[in-house]
Amino acid sequence: MITQQQDAVIRAMLPADLERVILVEREIFLFPWSPGNFADSLKAGYTCQILEQPDSLIGYGIMMMSPEEAHILTLGIAADWQNKGWGKKMLLHLIALAKAQNAKSVFLDVRESNHSAALLYQKTGFQHVATRKGYYPAMCGREDARVMQLVL
Repeated sequence: MITQQQDAVIRAMLPADLERVILVEREIFLFPWSPGNFADSLKAGYTCQILEQPDSLIGYGIMMMSPEEAHILTLGIAADWQNKGWGKKMLLHLIALAKAQNAKSVFLDVRESNHSAALLYQKTGFQHVATRKGYYPAMCGREDARVMQLVL
């Protein structure tokens, strides 16, 4: 795994990456972002990053910056690459970018049912600060989101 991590790079997402990003998004999320959501994030100048190896898109993250805080809008790791430390690598990268832009805190939302992601965020220092009732679409109605904050 160390060699794989050394071969991976995180770089700015380009419009040419969108097709691959959308394939991963559809693979891992029951209610994926639309191609327009990704294109709009790029056009708006959000921090859009991808994690890749020469032949594979491992994952991506999109973060919106405001003067004193960052909000991670989405973070996804391709199914074959999950549970290998890649999500943590992307998360720490986004946190470092937020710090570099003088953010005082980082926020994110996570589905109540996404226990593995919530655990990663907790281990990284995020704390549950609020709940958005019925925030996410779900198979049987709506699902709550846990709002989490990392104070930098």
